[in-house]
Amino acid sequence: MTLPDPAVLVLEDGTRHVGRAYGAQGTTLGEVVFSTGMSGYQETLTDPSYAGQIVLQTAPHIGNTGMNDEDTESRRIWVAGYIVRDPSRVVSNWRANASLDEILVRDGIVGISGIDTRSITRHIRSAGSMRGGIFSGADAALDADEQLRRVQEAPEMSGQNLSAQVSVDVAEVTTALGERIGNLAVLDLGVKQATIDNLAARGFEVHVLPQSSTIEDIRAVDPVAVFYSNGPGDPAASGEHVALLRNVLDDGLPFFGICFGNQLLGRALGLGTYKLPFGHRGINQPVLDKSTGKVEITAHNHGFAVEAPLEGAFDSPNGYGKVEVSHVGLNDNVVEGLRALDIPAFSVQYHPEAAAGPHDANYLFDRFRDLVVATQKDAK
Repeated sequence: MTLPDPAVLVLEDGTRHVGRAYGAQGTTLGEVVFSTGMSGYQETLTDPSYAGQIVLQTAPHIGNTGMNDEDTESRRIWVAGYIVRDPSRVVSNWRANASLDEILVRDGIVGISGIDTRSITRHIRSAGSMRGGIFSGADAALDADEQLRRVQEAPEMSGQNLSAQVSVDVAEVTTALGERIGNLAVLDLGVKQATIDNLAARGFEVHVLPQSSTIEDIRAVDPVAVFYSNGPGDPAASGEHVALLRNVLDDGLPFFGICFGNQLLGRALGLGTYKLPFGHRGINQPVLDKSTGKVEITAHNHGFAVEAPLEGAFDSPNGYGKVEVSHVGLNDNVVEGLRALDIPAFSVQYHPEAAAGPHDANYLFDRFRDLVVATQKDAK
């Protein structure tokens, strides 16, 4: 059996791991992060929030269920690169119509396999997420100093606004299912298909709008509410989206934000955001819903978080009344949700749509629907 071509992973601190090419060959650069999900690699790869990141799977065996046309979260793979230990040699799922390797090649995703992913994960947990590069095929033979130079000259995730790379160019509409509530304006900062499906299932006619939309564009939809999606990048570099959200809040429209949308709500309320040492990524993160006292197992993908007091209500620095932290991550006490007490707005840092799971937090879409319906009744 012929072995795959060589590949090397180079981290910005000079750490090197030699392995084998996986997927497309060449060079790719990005922020190296790890995801702890034991399954769901197709959903991870097609999540736009991973744009600009080289994703390492902590699960050792990846690719055994292949790829299919039903489970993709968006129109393509978005990760900058892919790191696995043991890629499956066969596909064992009746729904698969291609192998993972074939789709990585098709979408031009440079990867590496056959390296100690546990060692890299432990290193990132200690040193923090950092820039890295995968050099495979002929590029694996580049001089080590040249490889490191390219990595160290790559842009850091902090300060990057990546929404334009992942957003739709023109508005797209998904028809409401069941009893129709009204039009929902969704600002696409990297929205996932599962989110759109969940919102439509709650009776919203979902209008997915480009990230460059103005308040006039949103008002033109005649929305009953506004939703900000997940997405990649640094929330501190998205000032225009924050300003737009303040216009939405000033209009009195109900608002729900997920992941990046949570960070932008925090900044619209006047709170700060900061970069986590190595972020939360995976499908097994415990979060406390403070309103019910229940602990939920949730799906995460975020490298930034909101700064806010965990206990008690506090005043919004930007004048939107009282606010409280609604959800807290139990691994490290990170803010995982916000709820405004005087205006109809709330958000969570994680993914209640979570395809293919877990589904502990799916009730949040019902909570949003109920908020919109209650606001409609109060307006009559």
